Amino acid sequence: MIFHSTSKKPILIAGNGVHSAGAEKILLEFAEKTNIPVLTTMNAVDLIQADDKLGFIGVYGNRVANMIVNASDLVISIGARLGLRQIGNIKEYFAPNAKLIRVDIDEYELSRTIKEDEEKYLEDAKEFLTRLMAEDISDYSDWKNKCYEAKSILSEYDREPGNLCMEKISELLPEDAKVAVDVGQTLCWAAQSLTLKGKDGRLFIGGSYGSMGCGLPMAIGASISDNKKSVFCVTGDGGLQMNIQELQAVVTEKLPIKILVINNHVLGKISEIQEKSYGSRFAQTTEGSGYGVPDFVKVAEAYGIKATNADGYRELDKYKDWFTDDDACLISIEIPSDSKLIPKVNWNSNEILPAIDDVVEQKVKRMLGDEIE
Repeated sequence: MIFHSTSKKPILIAGNGVHSAGAEKILLEFAEKTNIPVLTTMNAVDLIQADDKLGFIGVYGNRVANMIVNASDLVISIGARLGLRQIGNIKEYFAPNAKLIRVDIDEYELSRTIKEDEEKYLEDAKEFLTRLMAEDISDYSDWKNKCYEAKSILSEYDREPGNLCMEKISELLPEDAKVAVDVGQTLCWAAQSLTLKGKDGRLFIGGSYGSMGCGLPMAIGASISDNKKSVFCVTGDGGLQMNIQELQAVVTEKLPIKILVINNHVLGKISEIQEKSYGSRFAQTTEGSGYGVPDFVKVAEAYGIKATNADGYRELDKYKDWFTDDDACLISIEIPSDSKLIPKVNWNSNEILPAIDDVVEQKVKRMLGDEIE
């Protein structure tokens, strides 16, 4: 038997290998059968959608997801490489109380050891889940309900303007939307807070390539491959400028791509590093240090694409019809230039920054069984 039947707080961590194996359906079937909570990596955050989403793990992962990992006693990782961005610099801090089962089709990924007593399966994700489905596994509804209650308690924390913007976009997206996301702060905010309706939506992410500017080209490819249906491109002001000429492809191919520019007038991820690690010595990342942003509305209109500027995410309601019509469009959404990317797990510890209300944090830990009252 693969599953450890003595486990009281098991979790699944699903990575992009689940997508690659075509195992999305059986993953959901297993989760529904056992009620074991499912967390994801950033690259696979769309595997769990709508209200079922608990979030993704890692350095910029959702606070509740990392706290659940910390409290778990069994981690089954399927198609996730569990790299440094997911487990941190000190391996001992990752799921410190849990047995670890790792499933990967890449033997070189499994050659890395995270826990000395871990169990490794060199196997296709779909085949592994099929075997797991056949086992007699208890129902973990009580544990799952505690995880969702913890999510609810923490729902008012870690909500920067970028997160609030993603929540508003989520409200307006149609069911089963296809969304291509650029890299940087925009990607992390989307992974944290953009929730898809339905079960067949997709969030296309550049992943480890980190190729700034990938959002619009990915949206173009996704639309063409899907009979020129609508695709949403969520990008930053810096990312769009990397491939802004592809607006012509949108027009030439008559693609109904909805471009949502999270416009904070800075190269956010890089400027944050310059602020925190280099004494705010900004270089080519802010409007005062050599970086600039054009009038995206004028640029889009010059290509023949309807466009508007939204002075904050609350104004998106004015353009909700643009989200569902058959036309290409661009909406530049203004957010403050000092919008931060939080939370962040300290690289050399399992401490989650910034700290939150101590009473609330202790309540969540007690609920998850991570701390004795």
